[in-house]
Amino acid sequence: MSLDSFSTARAMRSGLRARTLSAVELTELHIARIEAHDGALNAIPVRTFDRARAAAVEADRRLARGEDAPLLGLPMTLKESTQVAGLPQSAGLPAFAAHRPALDGPVARAVFAAGAGLLGKTNVPEALADWQADSPVYGRTVNPWDASRTPGGSTGGGGAALAAGLTPLEIGSDIGGSIRVPAAFCGVFGHRPSETAVPRAGAFPLADGPSPLSLMGVQGPLARSAGDLELLLDVIAGPEVGEDAAWRLALPPPRAERLGEFRVAFLPPPLDAQPSRAMQQRLDELAARLRAEGATVAEALPALDLAAYFADYQRLLFAMIHGARPRPEREALAAALREAGDPASLAQAEGLLLDASELAQLAGRREGARAAWRAFFRDWDVAVAPTLLDAAFPHQEGDFATRTLEVDDRVVPYGHNLLYPMLAIFPGLPATAFPAGLDPRGLPLGLQAIGPYLEDRTTLTFARLLEEQAGYGFEPPPGWA
Repeated sequence: MSLDSFSTARAMRSGLRARTLSAVELTELHIARIEAHDGALNAIPVRTFDRARAAAVEADRRLARGEDAPLLGLPMTLKESTQVAGLPQSAGLPAFAAHRPALDGPVARAVFAAGAGLLGKTNVPEALADWQADSPVYGRTVNPWDASRTPGGSTGGGGAALAAGLTPLEIGSDIGGSIRVPAAFCGVFGHRPSETAVPRAGAFPLADGPSPLSLMGVQGPLARSAGDLELLLDVIAGPEVGEDAAWRLALPPPRAERLGEFRVAFLPPPLDAQPSRAMQQRLDELAARLRAEGATVAEALPALDLAAYFADYQRLLFAMIHGARPRPEREALAAALREAGDPASLAQAEGLLLDASELAQLAGRREGARAAWRAFFRDWDVAVAPTLLDAAFPHQEGDFATRTLEVDDRVVPYGHNLLYPMLAIFPGLPATAFPAGLDPRGLPLGLQAIGPYLEDRTTLTFARLLEEQAGYGFEPPPGWA
């Protein structure tokens, strides 16, 4: 078996078990690559090579004794904001630059128990609040496809590290597209799990227990293949902290095992989020390929008022991420948002100041949205949409309210980056991001498959079949292979 730093994690795992390479050799391969190439990327600012080497030595001993575990001998990285005992967990916030948690969070604990060795922690934007990976703590990560462009965020360092062959596996978090956006911009795979399928504790440094980002926020895997996503999801899936005395998870099998058996809805653009011409071409090509395979394909959308849906998502998002701040701070931020005057900013301002009655009403509307998706998925197995409007954009500076995106010959607000990711976020649905080829500039384009709640294996299998049978897979960036 010929293995290199761009091989899948499953191929590396097979090589370890066949004894065609050792865990020490595999770890040293990645360490050498990080040392040689990460200076140009700044993807892995927290490095734990001694720890990875020690884990590899122990993995080789265990493998020699005939022991096994799902990730035994594999090196990997974790997003910097992931709780790991004794390691930095700042989330890009200078106030938390010295924060070192005392205990592993549940996700880190699961991957270490499964035998993985930690190469380091990957870069994020300040407070995980951008589709870039640029923070005052660690600086800027660039995209290996084009250094003038963002790798996405907030798991941008992880996406860049995967695409450049610096790590085979990564875990990120997603409340605004932070797993799927880096996957799309870097040409790799990412899976936003169903909202309750993976513990949410330990995703942010404000507490060692459950994160304040409890509703809508998830932690999930990124990798260079859909099969690797499922490998890692099976390791980290499980109950939230405090529920593990009795709670068990048994994800159902996929609804289909062949592309031709899937019922695939292509979602029309939400609101005015028309994708780029190149993205639309990829959607049209995929629809044609699925029809040729015998799949049921049509444009369809759940019975939703998308303007109200998006506004409610914004309200709940800002209630979640700012709810713990003192009221005077929330009032000042709300006043600034009202000044902007656009619908998204006004909804965000409302979310900052929700009272208990208003929050209960919002929760009720969210349940209504979840019911609409359940009804939709009685007729469809997956819903396909772009991950974002276009490929990776140039690095941005300045306030969110003044930033813009260029999509073909159009200029659109920066906040339109939320419109496609939020489709799955607000109702807590699983969504698998997968590569869809390159645009005319040679930049990766990404699509996503959204599925029914807790039917993560359906979207993962759909992406894997597209990868294996239709060419929707990872390719290394030019000059990095």
